[in-house]
Amino acid sequence: MKLVTLAFALPFMAQAQMITRVNGTSLSGAHADSLARRVLEKYAVTGAQIAVVNDGKLVWSGAYGERRREPSLPFDNETVTWAASITKSVFSTYVMQLVEKGEFDLDLPIAKQLTKPLNEYPAYKETGAELVRDPRWPLVTPRMLLAHSSGLLNFAFLEPDKKMHLHSAPGTLFQYSGEGINLVQFAIEQRKGVSLDTLMQNAIFGPLGMTRAGMIYRSEFAPNVADRYGKDGNFLSQTKRYPARGAGSLMTSAEDLARFASGLLENRIISSTTRAAMLTPFLKISSVHQFPFAENEGVSHETEAVGLSYGVGWGVLTKTPFGPAFFKEGHGDGAQNYMICFERSKSCMVILTNSDNGEFAFRELLEGILGDTVTPWEWEGYTPSYIERARKP
Repeated sequence: MKLVTLAFALPFMAQAQMITRVNGTSLSGAHADSLARRVLEKYAVTGAQIAVVNDGKLVWSGAYGERRREPSLPFDNETVTWAASITKSVFSTYVMQLVEKGEFDLDLPIAKQLTKPLNEYPAYKETGAELVRDPRWPLVTPRMLLAHSSGLLNFAFLEPDKKMHLHSAPGTLFQYSGEGINLVQFAIEQRKGVSLDTLMQNAIFGPLGMTRAGMIYRSEFAPNVADRYGKDGNFLSQTKRYPARGAGSLMTSAEDLARFASGLLENRIISSTTRAAMLTPFLKISSVHQFPFAENEGVSHETEAVGLSYGVGWGVLTKTPFGPAFFKEGHGDGAQNYMICFERSKSCMVILTNSDNGEFAFRELLEGILGDTVTPWEWEGYTPSYIERARKP
């Protein structure tokens, strides 16, 4: 598959500018571009965007491959694609904005923030029926939900009875849950009487100039939106996400996520104090994998070495040679994405792809361009053996 690098028109683009890696070394934009093309072609990634932030500013980005294969159309820096679960962290940042304004309480149980029992709302009449009978349900807080520690599975449809259940005592165990994120969204929408796509457009995307971002598909995205492809290059789906879901509906470009990262690091979304509270570890993680293959996989030395924890909506690395870092991955059919930021240097890297092969390229891209050698690759699932095993039916 032929990969192409596209020209950029925006004045802040600096293809020739030097990138400062988190280890203090430098890399030219030309070398970053060459490395990206080689790695993406090596792993047959259909299309990708990469953006790098240094000192809170976008310093380099590249767009590669195809956003659509029939007819062949190239990715460029304004192509909109599906961010998948990176949405969770962007949404959580919006929640912290509400917390900062005194409009939302992370530690008041979610049941107390609703005007009636969860299963009396049409959206949760069936899925929430068993949950509200659990004596532990009144203990579940938004902080636990956003830190993936409420006890809920990822989604109710994964349960044998298709209903929500608590599988552990609230606040005690990391267990990834998109269902929990959507519960927080539901509570906020009920209180404000406004849909999440409008709320986040007004609070974050509009103020930061993120013109290629939205919690739902918009008609203005149509001329330049990425289709999604499987590991064999087979077409999977067009990218039109709706309704708005805090757990994963965000459509955006890598440059717009870089604008978001810049706004976060420069205290233009929330204050530094609120950001610190968001990234304060709520739960230490010692598991071997984020999505275990077995219940008792043991304890990971990899996660201990980097101080892996979870804060409010973000994975957190507390012990790295480059200072603390926060990250989020995005995983969906034909949408494999990653975002990591290092606070000391205000450096970030965003990778968005429209290919199931995208995850194979992450480690070489992150190490080669940003100098990120601390992402817990095995826990994240970014090792070839893990990816291949996870793909088996």
